[in-house]
Amino acid sequence: MNPTIELLKSHRSIRKFTDQPVSAALLTALVEAGQAAATSNHVQAYSVIHVKNPDNRQKIAELAGGQDYVASSGAFLVFCADMKRPTDAAEAAGARVVRGMTEQLLVATIDVSLMAQNMATAAESEGLGICYIGGVRNNPQAISELLELPEHVYPVFGMCLGYPAHQPDIKPRLPVSAILKEDTYRADQEAVEVFDNTMQDYYQARKGGNKEASWSTNLAPLFDSKLRPHMRDFLVKRGFEMK
Repeated sequence: MNPTIELLKSHRSIRKFTDQPVSAALLTALVEAGQAAATSNHVQAYSVIHVKNPDNRQKIAELAGGQDYVASSGAFLVFCADMKRPTDAAEAAGARVVRGMTEQLLVATIDVSLMAQNMATAAESEGLGICYIGGVRNNPQAISELLELPEHVYPVFGMCLGYPAHQPDIKPRLPVSAILKEDTYRADQEAVEVFDNTMQDYYQARKGGNKEASWSTNLAPLFDSKLRPHMRDFLVKRGFEMK
């Protein structure tokens, strides 16, 4: 494997960081690397909020479900899907802009996700660790108000950045046979069952035999109730009417 593939396959979420700050120059370079990601029609429908205020970081840590590393990481970023800037620009150029389309929501969400993953890889290439924080969607309205996000902008996830103070084991992934299909979709329950055994072994080793779980059993709480049911109404209020 070449070094890039080796780097990508070595990813793990980091939740303990040293006190070493992330320099402004490095953060700028990471954002530039993020901007190099593919973007639909060159729309670049994203904005990144670097949350430096310690009180705000602590508030977000609490709003995101009590994730203390939001406050303690070297830097904390909130990645936003941003349809305000491109639609405002199009309007200024004379377009009769139609806002609130489902496709606009998809474009902005995909754009910011691609941008963030580029930044994550660039950060890890510089010796930083990262952890995505989907918990910002637990209380997206409060976080939007805290960050003064305008209409047509919403927080998709956060990212902790910093120099790792630990190196957890790499969490196994599904086998390629479960993911890669030829010509048509085919379910592969056998691959899932094999992966469940792999994850049981992983959790047993990581927790010293104190955790009985598999991939499938960990999914159960995510799908036996409505997860973040507030998101639809929140997105509509943000101007993403999903027409």
